Amino acid sequence: MKNIVKKIAIFSMIGVMQVGFGASVIEASPLHSEPVPMQHHDDRHDHDRYERERHERERAENERHEREMRRRHHESEREWHRRQERERERHDNTMREITAGLIGIWIGSQINK
Repeated sequence: MKNIVKKIAIFSMIGVMQVGFGASVIEASPLHSEPVPMQHHDDRHDHDRYERERHERERAENERHEREMRRRHHESEREWHRRQERERERHDNTMREITAGLIGIWIGSQINK
């Protein structure tokens, strides 16, 4: 019985050592240490695309805002002014989101270079 326990312990230790040695060899292999090739983008093309997208979103938001600011036939003066105030806040928030989102995209594209 003692002989079997000794053999199991020895073979277990040998197995653990082999796994450890294999893991260190894999980590040190040049396959994992090669630098990742960087993708080069045309900065001007990206900038133009972001500008076009921003202008298009701003144009659509401004058109929607103008429609919402007009008085409707069934509205009283008070209801119209309340709706205008809510619409101004919504419009300002949307314009800030458009600007912040595109700045975030631009910063992200600069980090990936």
